[in-house]
Amino acid sequence: MISALRTNLKPTILLVLSLLLSVFVPSTSAGSEPAGTTARAEFSADDFDWREMVPYLFAAAALPEEQGIKTMLENSRVLRAYIANEGRARCNEDKNPCDPKGDSSLLDAEVNKRIDEIVHEGISSQHKAAIVDYPLARQPFPFSEIAAVKDEKRSDAYFMLQFTDHSYTAWQLQAKYGAPYDTNIFDRYSVFTYRLDNPGYTSRATFEINPVDGTVMKVTVSLKRKKPKLR
Repeated sequence: MISALRTNLKPTILLVLSLLLSVFVPSTSAGSEPAGTTARAEFSADDFDWREMVPYLFAAAALPEEQGIKTMLENSRVLRAYIANEGRARCNEDKNPCDPKGDSSLLDAEVNKRIDEIVHEGISSQHKAAIVDYPLARQPFPFSEIAAVKDEKRSDAYFMLQFTDHSYTAWQLQAKYGAPYDTNIFDRYSVFTYRLDNPGYTSRATFEINPVDGTVMKVTVSLKRKKPKLR
């Protein structure tokens, strides 16, 4: 993917994308919610909306590395839903006295605690960028891996998800977001790119599509803060 994107991505973005893609292994199988709200247990690929992550990437881009990554992951509905599902599954498997439908505020606290652990235990530094990648191994779930990257020196932030096989199609993608801002075709995949551009930042979502069956394989959401114009 890196060589294919080299024609239309800047070197800095290529470097961070290479970090993200290097830790992802192949899968085997419009408003945002506040961080204190854990997503419902049932979660589909279409429930993910890359635009919901943009405010959190914008905030993360201005924060120190670990804090920025925590901001992105803590506000990811995908990760919150996955961790909540894990907690409910453990209640059922271990026959613990916990109530899978108990106090939502307690569940939110447990989810926040687990995300803190994921960031603290999993953060690493590669090529002047801080990164956390986390496998979503408990299946079925529409995603199989999640990652966040914060550039150590630039005001850039990156968020990535790998889709479970056949959980989402290019048709569903365009039905949700409309026609992409840009498209490209490479040897092993196609790329659909969507963009948000305003005076404070530029954000892009790059979806990687399997050309054989039209399923979405990965999405990378990037955001670069713009420097204020001098008057």
